[in-house]
Amino acid sequence: MIRAYALFILAGLAEIGGGYLVWQWLRQGKPLWWGLIGGLVLFLYGIIATRQEFASFGKVYAAYGGIFIILSVLWGWGFDHRRPGLTEWIGAAICLAGVTVMLWKR
Repeated sequence: MIRAYALFILAGLAEIGGGYLVWQWLRQGKPLWWGLIGGLVLFLYGIIATRQEFASFGKVYAAYGGIFIILSVLWGWGFDHRRPGLTEWIGAAICLAGVTVMLWKR
């Protein structure tokens, strides 16, 4: 389960980071190379996600969705300096519990 979580976290950082770079390019006027690097990082996300070996595509991506939510909340806090509220923390905890249940029995 540790390997699965590590891959989910790595994939999440790649997806959010790549999307953030593209967002900065298109919405904040950053140079084109920000968008190009963002596209490359998003491509790497797709590769990282396929390294999960525990289940089918649907189950992997469903479980990954919970991790993505948690990482998105943390990314917003770290990069946009918007501190998550109580309901966001509760929602993230529920997502983490859901992912754990999904990964429990392979």
